[in-house]
Amino acid sequence: MQKSLVTTLATLTAVAGTARADVLSLDSSGSDTSSGWFATVDKTLEEQPHWVCPVVTVFPQLVEEYRYDEIVQNKVGGTVLTNDGGGVRGLELIPSEHVEILIGQPGYMNLQTPKTTISGWTDESLLVKYRFLSANEENGNYVVSGFLGVSLPTGNTIFTQNATVTTPTLAVGKGWGSRWQGVAVMSTLSESFPSGNQNYLGEATVWNTAFQGHFSTYFWPEIETSLTHWKGGVFSGKDQLIVTYGINFGRISLGGRIRLTVGVGYQTANMSGFSTFGSGWIATTRLLF
Repeated sequence: MQKSLVTTLATLTAVAGTARADVLSLDSSGSDTSSGWFATVDKTLEEQPHWVCPVVTVFPQLVEEYRYDEIVQNKVGGTVLTNDGGGVRGLELIPSEHVEILIGQPGYMNLQTPKTTISGWTDESLLVKYRFLSANEENGNYVVSGFLGVSLPTGNTIFTQNATVTTPTLAVGKGWGSRWQGVAVMSTLSESFPSGNQNYLGEATVWNTAFQGHFSTYFWPEIETSLTHWKGGVFSGKDQLIVTYGINFGRISLGGRIRLTVGVGYQTANMSGFSTFGSGWIATTRLLF
């Protein structure tokens, strides 16, 4: 994992440098940023709370960023599953005031057992967010959004779901405090509907909640819970509760519009009678623009 994180940070530093140069080039050319794409982004961000993205829970706010995650899970029998870039992560854009689109980055999986290692790509994911209601810290400090996610069966044989999976989600958040310190609760409720392969996948209902604090300029500690219930499939009738203890550092200015947020979390799935893994780590890096 350490080698992967070093490579990831080096790549992101290069991307940040390129993006910073592009933004500074736009600024130095005298472009009018009071209208157009960035003006829409700035207006959208100002109309909602200024919390940072949790380590796991999908942000109920709209955001324009590139996000990359590293996930490591320890399973039974000495098996370790590593996901480079996994989850609903990738390029997030705000094309209009109430809308965000996410173009996912398929994760690259490594399944290491005591005898062998299997590697391959996961499925492509796409997501659209629509923000119904929101208010910044001075006007109520809340947000209500809806998501529609789609996972396409583009991954390698061992890691694909072999079906298109549609996932509608309701997301809410409420904060107390100011832009500089306070606490917030963010929660999402989703259900997944596969187009096929139901005997294996079933339908998963997932309830994620993040309890986040903000106690100094860059310090955002948090605790997150994720409760999954399966209907049908190989895990039919089972429930899994994952607890994540995490911290984010951000938003750190890199010049121009570019800001950096990094986070890390320790996950345990032993809070319920059933779990697909024992414990794990997740590291996240986000470039906001």
